[in-house]
Amino acid sequence: MTKQTLNMEDLLASEEESFRTLSEGDTVEGTIVSITKNGIWLDLGKFGGGLVVGPEIRDRSVIADLKAGDSITASVLETEYEDGNALLSLKKASREKIWTRLAKMVETKELVSLRPIDANKGGLLMEIEGVRGFLPVSQLSTENYPRVSDKDEIQIRLSGLIGRPMDVIVLDADEKESKLIFSEKEAKKNEMSEVINKFAIGDKIKGTVTGIVDFGIFINVNGVEGLVHISEIAWDRVEDPTKIVKIGDEVEALIIGIENDRFSLSLKRLTEDPWAETAKQFKVGEIVDGEITRITPFGAFARIHDNIEALVHISELAEGHIKDPNDVVETAKKYKFMILSIDKDNHKIALSLKAVNEKEKNKTSKPEIDNKKAESKVKTEAKKTKEIKKKAIKEEK
Repeated sequence: MTKQTLNMEDLLASEEESFRTLSEGDTVEGTIVSITKNGIWLDLGKFGGGLVVGPEIRDRSVIADLKAGDSITASVLETEYEDGNALLSLKKASREKIWTRLAKMVETKELVSLRPIDANKGGLLMEIEGVRGFLPVSQLSTENYPRVSDKDEIQIRLSGLIGRPMDVIVLDADEKESKLIFSEKEAKKNEMSEVINKFAIGDKIKGTVTGIVDFGIFINVNGVEGLVHISEIAWDRVEDPTKIVKIGDEVEALIIGIENDRFSLSLKRLTEDPWAETAKQFKVGEIVDGEITRITPFGAFARIHDNIEALVHISELAEGHIKDPNDVVETAKKYKFMILSIDKDNHKIALSLKAVNEKEKNKTSKPEIDNKKAESKVKTEAKKTKEIKKKAIKEEK
């Protein structure tokens, strides 16, 4: 019974297919009957005949190497054109076929080698099988990414990539939107992962400086991007990274983090920490000399050693509420401070001017208190002596 049901379903499907007619936009297979200067005639089997005319037959890229008897794919433009023949397009069918393949390439991440044909400030233009696409700057590999902030310089560097073969994958393909996006970065993802897996946090690496920006230095480590943040360049404050390294310099760095296919690197941690060494000579509670170097709304910074600046919080400048630290201290002037705390891990020392002033105040007020006590004691003793004398005189009488 099951077999009979299946046979019936197959039969119905076959009959439905046999009665199916052509619709605009359909893709059909046909055999070339003849090729003339006026057009190409196709035998579409049960759908009758088809005709390709117009600019397409003058485009050698479309009809090159075609001959009678070849089986080709075409798209239906009109179902009834001339003498019952359907009007067909080879270009449209070819384009649809290409977009279908491109969509599949998005899924398979197939690697292709393409050459950029043009460049703008946003990226590179590429073409695959007659379809133009775009490779954004953000999708360039570490090797080709322009580590500059000036937009004109970015375009200059991207223009240098025109004509050079690049391995890319199709990142997105949308025929309706005519959007085709390529990625070189994703094409090298597996390659980068292999490199990254060879390293671990704490390893020393050697790389080439590929970019210098306000917030740090970019280093190419065997094709993987590494960033040395400005805070990790040197133990001292770095205002301008270009004074430390130049593009193309070979440097050694320490891996302090691995995230999103990128290394976080440090140059300073390969050298001894001068701050920590110097900080060993100071102790909490110690009174030190310091020169005010900066005044901020929340307090002031005082230099207590050549390479150590410490913070005097506004609450530690004086007793009571202070609106403006400038009312208490002056830049370039020296004061005595008490060390409240030492944070070696974060390179922070907290100072207090208020504590020193209180200590000095206590010193000057203590003798006055002692004198009053002594005076009171003398008066008490004198009173006792006087009472004893009075008692002795009374007893003698």
